Amino acid sequence: MASPPSRSPDAPARNSRVLIVDDNKDLALSLARLLSILGYEVRTEFDGARGIEAAREFQPRAILLDIGLPRIDGYQVARTLRDEGLNMLIIAISGYGQEEDRRRSQQAGMDHHVTKPVDVKTIASLIGDPA
Repeated sequence: MASPPSRSPDAPARNSRVLIVDDNKDLALSLARLLSILGYEVRTEFDGARGIEAAREFQPRAILLDIGLPRIDGYQVARTLRDEGLNMLIIAISGYGQEEDRRRSQQAGMDHHVTKPVDVKTIASLIGDPA
């Protein structure tokens, strides 16, 4: 039986990657810093179109996705990624917290919906431990 391929120490595990897509740069960068401290490899983008490109390239374990984004909203970002068959955890992080917003998030293919302000402990528990 062949042994699994080894990973070089500087090659990040996909399971530790988190993509944050939010047009609120202060929130995105603060959340990125906190998740980095917890051991995640984090990338940030600030609009929906760049978020789609980053998800394709970065192949994160999870995406923290704002709904009210410029260019392409978070609902469309999630639908696009799901239509492309990308299998990653998608968590809506939004100021929109009504039942209709949660329903639309679920219909777009998002796995969870967390309202702002975001609690990093809640996010970390939804994502799981970095590998």
